[in-house]
Parts: sequence; structure tokens; C-alpha cells
Amino acid sequence: MNTILLTVDTTAKTAEWYMGSGKVYNDVLIIALIVVMLVLLSSSIVVHRAINAIIKLTMPDLAAEEEAKRAKKIDWQARWNRLLSLRPLAEEKDIEIDHEYDGIKELNNPIPAWFNALFYSTLAFGIVYLLVYHVFSWGLTQEQEYNHEVAVAEKAKQEYLAQAANLIDETSITVDETGSMAASGKAVFMSNCVACHGNAGEGGIGPNLTDDYWLHGADIKDIFKVVKYGVAAKGMVPWEQTLTPGQIAEVSNYILSLRGSNPANAKEPQGEKISVAEASPMEAGAKTD
Repeated sequence: MNTILLTVDTTAKTAEWYMGSGKVYNDVLIIALIVVMLVLLSSSIVVHRAINAIIKLTMPDLAAEEEAKRAKKIDWQARWNRLLSLRPLAEEKDIEIDHEYDGIKELNNPIPAWFNALFYSTLAFGIVYLLVYHVFSWGLTQEQEYNHEVAVAEKAKQEYLAQAANLIDETSITVDETGSMAASGKAVFMSNCVACHGNAGEGGIGPNLTDDYWLHGADIKDIFKVVKYGVAAKGMVPWEQTLTPGQIAEVSNYILSLRGSNPANAKEPQGEKISVAEASPMEAGAKTD
């Protein structure tokens, strides 16, 4: 039993020695590599300097040419120091202020050139801005720019609405509940429809548009279709080549608004009677009110 314990203890100590010696070996190896790298670096510097010295001795013309090239290179560090108004430590004595306090001295450092350039350019910009916007009014102020942008947006809105209005056809048109389309359609009616239907829609060559009798339907879609394509058998000409879809929609809304107005000298009824209940929802609501 004692022999076994002795063997185990010896084995553990041997493993511990190997681990410790391995760690020491690694440290020694790393240090050796660092020393070799330093030696190689220093030797390369020495070799480089030696080569330069040999070139200067054996080929002075080539050495002079290389020196001239190095002299022609721009010294960016010197320019950077000049831009920031930096002075080397060796020149601190030249820019010291005479007085001191508690052994502390102050340097008379000048303002950097870049700061002066920025400061004076800001002053110049402010003067130009004042002249352009507030003295001579060559540029737009913020309020003027806002008004201009609003005007441009309003113009774009009107152009969009005009294009959207022209996308209307007999399948998509609906009654304009605001009445704005009917108000615009009155001008279209007066310019193109009074010759056949009268100034108030009372009828003439064409049928009366103010009663409850209709030849081709009283729905807004029916009216749009008749105005657009016409009725050749009744002498109604198509207006799709003369009026835009938006104008046809406006005059259709205006014709619908004439129902029940009872103008003087109204023409006798023609077609089929259509009650208010069968008319468009908006018109039925208006009649009920």
C-alpha cells in the first residue's frame, strides 16, 4: 500500500515538474524570438545605413541625385505645423511672456491660421447674406420661399385633380355631393347645350331635363353615357371629342341638379317616368329634405 502511494506521489510531482518546465520553456522561447527580431531589425537598419554610406563613397553622383529628390519632396509635417501655428519645444523660450505666477509661465501662442481663415470667412458670408437677402432683396427670404412652395404645390394639386377628373368614365362617375361639379357644369351647359335644351333645361329641340320623364335613364351614369356617346337616332351628337371627361362629369351633375326646378315654358314630358325613389341616393335625399 505504501509503495502504491509513493508511486502516485512521484508521478504527480513528475507531472507538476513537466508542466512548470514547459511554461518556463515557452517563456524562454518567446523571449528568444523577440531578441532575434530585434537583432534582425537593428541589423537591417545597420545594413541599410552601410549601403547608403557605400553609395555615397563609390557613387557620389547617384547619392547627390537621391538627396536632391528627397529635398524636393513636400514636407507635409512642416506645412501642417505652420497651418496650426505649432512651434517646436526648442523655441518655447522665444514665445514666453515676461510675467509668471507661482513659477508658472505662459506662452504667447498666436491664433492658428485656420481659425483666422474660418473667422474672417464667416464675417464675409454674413455681410454677403445681409446684402443679398435684406438690403437688395436678390434672394427669397424664408417666408417668400414658403409662399413660393405653397403656390407650386397648389399648381401641382390642380394639375393632378385635372388629370384625375379626366380619368372618369360612365362606369366610375358618381354624384358630387358637394355641388362644386354641378356649379362648374353650368358654364359647360350654357356654352354647348342651351341650343337644344333651353337656358333652364326646359327643352326645345331636345327633351325637357327638369321633369321626372327620361328617355335613356336618369342615373348619373346614364346621363354621362348619353352626353359622351350621343344618341344618333334622336339627333343627340356625341361630345366626347369636344368635352373632356371632367367636363362631361360636371355637366352631367348640373343636368341632374335641374330635376324638379319647374322652369317656365317647359316642354311636354317624353320617355319613361322615373320616381325620386329610383333616382340617385343623393338626389333622393335632397328631395326628401
